[in-house]
Amino acid sequence: MFRLVTLSVLLFGLCAVSFAQEAAPTGPRAKNIIVMIADGWGFNHVEATDYYQYGELGQQVYEREFKLYGMDTHSASGQPYDPEKAWADFAWVKEGATDSAASATAMSTGSKTVNGAIGVDEKEQPLEHIADVAEKKGKATGVITSVLLSHATPAGFSAHDRSRGNYEEISKEMINRSGLDVIMGCGHPDFDKDGKPLPEGAEKSYRYVGGEDTWKQLLAGQAGADCDGDGAADPWSLVQTREAFLALANGETPKRVVGVVPVQTSLQVERKRDDNPADDTPFQDPLLETVPTLAEMSLAAINVLDNDPDGFFLMIEGGAVDWASHAGHAPRMIEEMIDYNKAVEAVVAWVEKNSNWSETLVVVTGDHECGYLTGPDSDPEYKAVVNNGKGNLPGTKFNKGSHTNSLIPIYVKGVGAELFEAAVIGTDPKRGPYIDNTTIGIAGKKLIE
Repeated sequence: MFRLVTLSVLLFGLCAVSFAQEAAPTGPRAKNIIVMIADGWGFNHVEATDYYQYGELGQQVYEREFKLYGMDTHSASGQPYDPEKAWADFAWVKEGATDSAASATAMSTGSKTVNGAIGVDEKEQPLEHIADVAEKKGKATGVITSVLLSHATPAGFSAHDRSRGNYEEISKEMINRSGLDVIMGCGHPDFDKDGKPLPEGAEKSYRYVGGEDTWKQLLAGQAGADCDGDGAADPWSLVQTREAFLALANGETPKRVVGVVPVQTSLQVERKRDDNPADDTPFQDPLLETVPTLAEMSLAAINVLDNDPDGFFLMIEGGAVDWASHAGHAPRMIEEMIDYNKAVEAVVAWVEKNSNWSETLVVVTGDHECGYLTGPDSDPEYKAVVNNGKGNLPGTKFNKGSHTNSLIPIYVKGVGAELFEAAVIGTDPKRGPYIDNTTIGIAGKKLIE
């Protein structure tokens, strides 16, 4: 079912191997690595959010303090980014885009795969995740997301499956067979998309949490295999309320935590909308108060993982920037970006209070651009996002209802950040130097091995 590898991908693979070999002999080591992914973001998603939040560009903590590159996100079933073609033809980036599964796999493993594949190569053979390498070195590991806990990005950093749609099998692997210490996300079988309990007799879906039997085991505190190799089972502690997530952020914590947010699919993006969506503005619809923010989840996860003296690896996903962009809904997209930005701020503050940049690497990026977001009146000419002032929706236009092959931003700070500079593969006339998304996996493994 998989396509043959194209010559361009083979050539890229040789470049990636060369980079890995050049970086291999000696170098810095990271105690902690935190990869933060805004699923679906691009340069213009950041700009639009800047204008709404601040009325000017460059005010996010990652814009002020991190090193910026562009990032090529193509999969093995797509086409490598070409700066000349991308800016000569407005429609060029609409073709050959990756999906989240292939992109997450590339970022986690350092290897390209085809769209839809989770942690396996083009021949369906398992690939090694950064988390696998971290676990071999005795580090704690975790994946958290604002969407379904077994969705493509958290799965792409922790599981192995030929198809991202096999949610039940993927979540079974994550819960019952992986070495993860933290899993957090949505997909609670007892709640609807608005965070309300399902009515008596309503059909429940357990596939995002590993099936009904796995869910019952989680409730009973009996799910989870031996994750530390000592021969004894390491059962999960289940967290299900916002109050419990908040409590996890301070003080003593269990050894392993599965946090299933009390909502069906996502933290906020699918909550009820006003009857006149044409008049929507960010935060016009009241936020669900029963679910944690991504920042609260991030601090809870870190407080569990940082008990390990060897350090940790954590992937944090703001997954619904993508969902709002698929829908072409700028207000919800900006809400999701702000939630993600606050999580980045919380992580940076944790590093500076509890760790330092000489032992911790933080990567802030996405998995692909979604929606082909530009300024108004774009196509066939590219137009910039329009600044309408702080607190006002900027002028934007979504030019596609799905992913594009555009470069996206990647910001890096901390130990080993120089490995990203060494991995630059080209220069874009508008976005500057850019790398490939496999660099994250290659550099991350190098910093741990």
